[in-house]
Amino acid sequence: MTVRTRFAPSPTGYLHIGGARTALFSWAYARKHGGQFILRIEDTDLERSTKESIQAIFDGMAWLGLDYDEGPFYQMERLQRYQEVVQQLMENDLAYYCYASKEELDEMREKQLAAGLKPRYDGRWRDSKQTPPAGVKPVIRFKNPLSGHVSFNDLIKGKITVANNELDDLVLVRSDGVPTYNFSVVVDDLDMNITHVIRGDDHVNNTPRQVNILKALGASLPEYAHVPMILGANGERLSKRHGAVSVTQYRDDGYLPEALVNYLARLGWSHGDEEIFSRDQLVEWFDLASISRSPAKFNPEKLHWLNQQYLKKADSARLAELVIPFLEKDGCTTNNGPDLNAVVDLLKERVNTIEELADAAVFFFRPLEPTDELKTQYFTSDNKPILLDLINQLTQLTDWNKDAIQQIIKTTVKAHGIKFPVVAMPLRVMVTGETHTPSIDAVLSLLGREETLQRINNHINRFPSP
Repeated sequence: MTVRTRFAPSPTGYLHIGGARTALFSWAYARKHGGQFILRIEDTDLERSTKESIQAIFDGMAWLGLDYDEGPFYQMERLQRYQEVVQQLMENDLAYYCYASKEELDEMREKQLAAGLKPRYDGRWRDSKQTPPAGVKPVIRFKNPLSGHVSFNDLIKGKITVANNELDDLVLVRSDGVPTYNFSVVVDDLDMNITHVIRGDDHVNNTPRQVNILKALGASLPEYAHVPMILGANGERLSKRHGAVSVTQYRDDGYLPEALVNYLARLGWSHGDEEIFSRDQLVEWFDLASISRSPAKFNPEKLHWLNQQYLKKADSARLAELVIPFLEKDGCTTNNGPDLNAVVDLLKERVNTIEELADAAVFFFRPLEPTDELKTQYFTSDNKPILLDLINQLTQLTDWNKDAIQQIIKTTVKAHGIKFPVVAMPLRVMVTGETHTPSIDAVLSLLGREETLQRINNHINRFPSP
């Protein structure tokens, strides 16, 4: 048997964290078993489905590297096929027209609730002989078995059994001819030979209904694996404030795709104590048995840390390309300045995201004005003679490199009998506008002799006289 999995999102919004993890698990399982991964767009929600959402799904999957072998297939392009299958069910007395109006259904629901009953369709048109009301477009309902039970073995949750009398006759096709989710997904999985349905556990209640339809069609059942939901760090349902934003938002915020893939894989799945692993290792190790039955908790700090680990190891030239848009947004031109690869190499171990990398690199490409507080603290009359001495030595330096700059600073420190920060801190503030930077000699070396001296000279006259 060739393993065939699918990711079947509804294009009613962006590709969020939960959907991306489902796609990742389906992709990894197919790749692990040398099978196929299919992309299907479930666009039968005509009011909410948009082209923008479809594109957001494509963009998110492409960024994460979740390549698919077949598709994308669109349900709205398969309406004729759904009509063929529902006609087959009708001919075999396994489906029927229902003419109940919305008002009748609402009244039915209210009476059931008032009686303390579970709201459900009462089957009034199931075997009705009455004449259909004129001018009413019916829905088509499935004749769910009235007795017995339906069972399936969930590869994550174990055996699940539901009594058939707990299930009502669900709608297969709406009055406008568009199939419902529970019907179209069955036909799609059947036609596309899906062997493993890996999806969120919010679909667990749908599965018994879908199993009954598959049995009515005489089809073999796929294996089902329902992945527990993702909660916020506080245990509440995941929301935007917890990190439930578009996958591409993480891209725009400066995360690396391999870091997010690694993190998503660890949300409810594990391989021993491994925290950091490659895409190839994920495929090699992945199995459904290691998915937890409990909800996973999304921890932004953990993702932050993981992204930092990947940044440290990433190729500086690649990071340089990624950081350019962030720098340009911050008013920097990278053409006129130090080598961007070298800047990235100096800074990448100090930051958590590409956005932070850009923030840390700004002073290399345009001067930053120190705050008044920093000027008051470091631009002092006591510091001025020391810095004038340092400037004089730097001006005479012909071989501008890190070691030579470091030696001049050390010589100045020794000559004036002071500690290193007395020179380094005001120098750092003059050149970078900040107090927290990499080693000042490395910064000055990269910044270059002309730019360094120009920035220092722009500030030294602001120091009060001794």
